[in-house]
Amino acid sequence: MPSSCGCISNMKNGKHLTMGIESSCDETAIAVLADGREVLSNVISSQIEVHKVYGGVVPEIASRHHLNNIPFVFEHALEEAGVTLDDIDEIGVTAGPGLAGALLMGTAFAKAVCAAADKPLVGVHHIQGHIMANLLEHPDLKPPFLALVVSGGHTHLAEVQGYNEFRILGATRDDAVGEAYDKVARVLGLGYPGGPKIDKIAKEGDPHAIEFKRVYLEQGSLDFSFSGTKTAVINYLHKEEQGGRPVNAADVAASFQEAVVEVIVNKAMMALDLTGYSGLAVAGGVASNSCLRERLQKACEKRGAKFYIPSPIFCTDNGAMIAAAAYHKAREGHFATLHLDVWPGLNLESGLGKLEQ
Repeated sequence: MPSSCGCISNMKNGKHLTMGIESSCDETAIAVLADGREVLSNVISSQIEVHKVYGGVVPEIASRHHLNNIPFVFEHALEEAGVTLDDIDEIGVTAGPGLAGALLMGTAFAKAVCAAADKPLVGVHHIQGHIMANLLEHPDLKPPFLALVVSGGHTHLAEVQGYNEFRILGATRDDAVGEAYDKVARVLGLGYPGGPKIDKIAKEGDPHAIEFKRVYLEQGSLDFSFSGTKTAVINYLHKEEQGGRPVNAADVAASFQEAVVEVIVNKAMMALDLTGYSGLAVAGGVASNSCLRERLQKACEKRGAKFYIPSPIFCTDNGAMIAAAAYHKAREGHFATLHLDVWPGLNLESGLGKLEQ
């Protein structure tokens, strides 16, 4: 069943209303925003229980569940917001990056609704949505600022030069941080999704019990690489198993997390120093990680920089973040046609123009 953020219903009352539709992976999510920042509804239908048995998201199964769920999530989002489709000013939908089949379910639905109701369509980049999620709870946040995106498929440091203008300063060269968390959780037998499980068990372990590899790449690089750290964990577990020695899963989880978080925080602070920005906005599913949130906040406070991070409900994939991005795209006239395609590997910096086709 869909879940919501518990927002109070409102009528339109002359406000500009934007609907956001998100289906890039395994959440079917639709939200309604007023004036780009006020959340009137934020309904999410999660598939975690469906995919847990497989140890990860199965694309074909995710697509089928989106197809079944999206009409009900749509009706629930309108009902919770206390508005009708006639009240909506534009509809934004995630068109990339993500799973091709899952993206198609969302975009096909959005295009059908826009065609039937004569509403403007806005194609949204999934990562732009994650960054814009910070606007929902931080009214003082405006470009330019530095953004750190940490999720299952992405690890970026980006300059947010405008609401629709980004410059990538650093990105992962192999595994995204969330992907590394999931793989380590799998070899530890913790199950799916791995990120929350490692975060929880790590609280019981010693973060300095095992010194796993920290990868910083070339001097001055803002890129990330987590594959080596993940492999070091796997090799450690194999070595201990072959030697017949017991493994303390909490120590392994805590030590892995310490290595990963240390690199992310240091790279983010390096980016702040290099750019001169006075604020850091964090986004993406891994932004819910308690250790990362605490360490980033302390590092920003030490530098006198403002620290922005969404509540956990807006860190996970959600429709509100897509609506926020769509609102700002619409204000600058960046609309899509009903020929909008999906782009599973869409680049944030250079691919935004494809969303207006």
